[in-house]
Amino acid sequence: MADLEGLSRGLDRGVASGALAGLHAVVLLRRGELLFERYWAGDDERWGRPLGRVDFAPDVLHDLRSVTKSVVGLLYGIALERRLVPPVETPLLDAFPEQRDRAGDPRRRRQTVAHALTMTLGNRWDEGSDYRDPRNAEHAMELARDRVRFVLAQPMEREPGQLWHYSGGATALLAALLVRGTGQPLGAFAREALLAPLGITAMEWIAGPLGDEVPASGLRLRPRDLARLGQLLLQGGQWEGRALVPSDWLERSFTPRVAAGRTGQIGYGYHWWLSQPQPPAAWIGGFGNGGQTLMVHRKPEVVLAIAAGLYNDSEAQQLPLAVELEHVFPALRR
Repeated sequence: MADLEGLSRGLDRGVASGALAGLHAVVLLRRGELLFERYWAGDDERWGRPLGRVDFAPDVLHDLRSVTKSVVGLLYGIALERRLVPPVETPLLDAFPEQRDRAGDPRRRRQTVAHALTMTLGNRWDEGSDYRDPRNAEHAMELARDRVRFVLAQPMEREPGQLWHYSGGATALLAALLVRGTGQPLGAFAREALLAPLGITAMEWIAGPLGDEVPASGLRLRPRDLARLGQLLLQGGQWEGRALVPSDWLERSFTPRVAAGRTGQIGYGYHWWLSQPQPPAAWIGGFGNGGQTLMVHRKPEVVLAIAAGLYNDSEAQQLPLAVELEHVFPALRR
């Protein structure tokens, strides 16, 4: 039996002592049941705009930041089954024919939708600096008049498929194809095709400077609903007898395609982080700026959603690691 009281006390002590500073919410599901849910007050932001101190609770929305990218990956699979977006082997310049003047470098002509899904486009892209810094590629993209043109204008450095670069630009290309193919804004398609069928009614997809929704980092959900998305993945895309995400798309998404991360010791599929660069993946993850985390463990069928406020902190990902390894899993083993 899980030691849930001990888990709650340990997390409270960590927040109070500063060891888990910035922690806003922890939601834990096991075998589809809500096992644990806990919230704390803390300073927060809405896509970079300070909100001050927020008393978090089950019905309060929270930025997902780059977990949004993984949701876009799911939406692409849904739209692909509906034949609304190009197949993954489609060259990007065929998918965006108005951008064919960018075809001067032959390597760009070999970029495909699959390279966007795996973030292996081969173009120059640097998100290593603070996201508030205009030199950050994602920030610069959001200030551009045309996201697609901005991404496809970046100089080619490698053959597509050779090198993984974390890239909000790759997500922007997928989102542009979704908007074009579905005829709906990104948030409207997400609500119709994925969130509403899951029973998720509270959501916000933040608009960027040009008024359209920010594809790489703009989604806001309640942490319990983020956990519900994780449960959908555990159930092979099925929810209450309905296939919301094609199971074959999830299988393709959760197949490691490239070594990723700082050390190259974890894998990356179709916009999802995976436990290792070789199959099978023991866990599937979505991670975002500030410590936002969705962890899906196939065994022992556990979903963990974490919301936090350590935005633009280079060590922010240590917080969810500590929550999971030092608190959640020890509690589950008791």
